[in-house]
Amino acid sequence: MTKPRGSYTKGRAKRAEILHEAMAVFAESGYRGGSLKEIADRVGLSQAGLLHHFSSKEHLLAEVIALRDASDQARRFAESTPSGRDALAGLAEQVRHNTTVPGLVQLYVTLSGEAVAEGHPAHTSFVERYRALRRYLGVAVAEGQRAGDVDPALDPAVIATALIALMDGLQIQWLLDPAAVDMPTVVESYLKSLGP
Repeated sequence: MTKPRGSYTKGRAKRAEILHEAMAVFAESGYRGGSLKEIADRVGLSQAGLLHHFSSKEHLLAEVIALRDASDQARRFAESTPSGRDALAGLAEQVRHNTTVPGLVQLYVTLSGEAVAEGHPAHTSFVERYRALRRYLGVAVAEGQRAGDVDPALDPAVIATALIALMDGLQIQWLLDPAAVDMPTVVESYLKSLGP
């Protein structure tokens, strides 16, 4: 016997609501501090009801991270994946967007800090995420060098790592003192310094 279609739609809506609230709870309290009970309470479910939609807290966290990354990618790469200098300029746009979603920035900063512990459920996701970012940005720098937009003396792998460190460090400073830190301006200034 199959469930009626409306029940499937309601289930998807409830999953989306759970993900939204889990994102908020993890942003406020971190992964370890954020409880399934609090998330369940926010969406009007018991913990057992929540676990019907997500088999574990680790599964829920993985879905939250995937949702954040997918929404960022869909927004940044709606038409095509930029390359070279355009890809680097996209970083400033990403940073500008991040200033409009402080809760997500806090979630990212909190989870990335917690994920350095090897036993953390997001550890592997963050290791892979940083590897992929370094590859993507390294290719962008190399393409920018071939186009004459980036100083050819620079090491693309080093610049890729430095860009990620700059963005992550800026996010922490901005969260602590938003009025004093203009993230987009700092990133744009650094990107200009990469020119030949």
